[in-house]
Amino acid sequence: MTLTTVPQPAQVVLFSGHMIDAADRRQPRFPPEAEPIAAAAIAAALDELRVGPDTLGMTEGSCGGDLLFAEALLARGAALELRLPFTLQTFIERSVAYPKRNSPADRWMERFQEVAAHRRVTVREMPDEGDRLPEAEDPYVQCNLWMLRDTLALGMARATIICLWNGAGGDGAGGTAHMMLSVEKAGGRVIWLDTRKLWSV
Repeated sequence: MTLTTVPQPAQVVLFSGHMIDAADRRQPRFPPEAEPIAAAAIAAALDELRVGPDTLGMTEGSCGGDLLFAEALLARGAALELRLPFTLQTFIERSVAYPKRNSPADRWMERFQEVAAHRRVTVREMPDEGDRLPEAEDPYVQCNLWMLRDTLALGMARATIICLWNGAGGDGAGGTAHMMLSVEKAGGRVIWLDTRKLWSV
C-alpha cells in the first residue's frame, strides 16, 4: 500500500458523519442552519488532536460533515485522501450534487471540486482496488472496511475517528455507526460529536 500524500503520517484521522439534510427529509438530522455549529465542533476536535502537516485524513467527501472535515483538515496543512465507494461521477451524483439537498448558497458541488483539486488531496475510487478489498455486499460498508484496512496497516494506535452522529442507525448499510464501531473494535480512538448535544432538532 502506498499513501502518496503522507508516506509515514504521525497520525491518521478518519471522519464519518451525517450528510446535510435534504429539503424533503421528514425527520431532521443535520439541518443546513446547523452547519456553522458542526464546522466549529469539527475544528475543535482537529485542534485537540493537533492536526498538522504530519497528519493524514480520510473521508468520503459527501456534502455535509465530510466536506466540513476536509476543509478544516486542509486549513491545518494536513494531507487528505478522499475514498469514494463509487466512480467519481457516480459519487458526485449520489452524495454531492443533490438538487433537493443543495441550494445555490450552499455551494456543496463547488466546495467538493475545490477540495478534490487541492494539491494535498488524493482522490481514490474504490472500484480501482478490485479483488484486494474485503468482501461486503454494500459499497458503503466496503468503503468503510477499505479505509479501516489501510489505517490498520499504518498502525491503529495512531488512528482516531471523528464522528458527527446522532447515535441512531443510518438510512442504510454502512455509514457512521458502522465506521465508528469498526474503529472502536480495532482499538482506535473515537471522538464522537453527538449532534443531539450540538443542536436540538
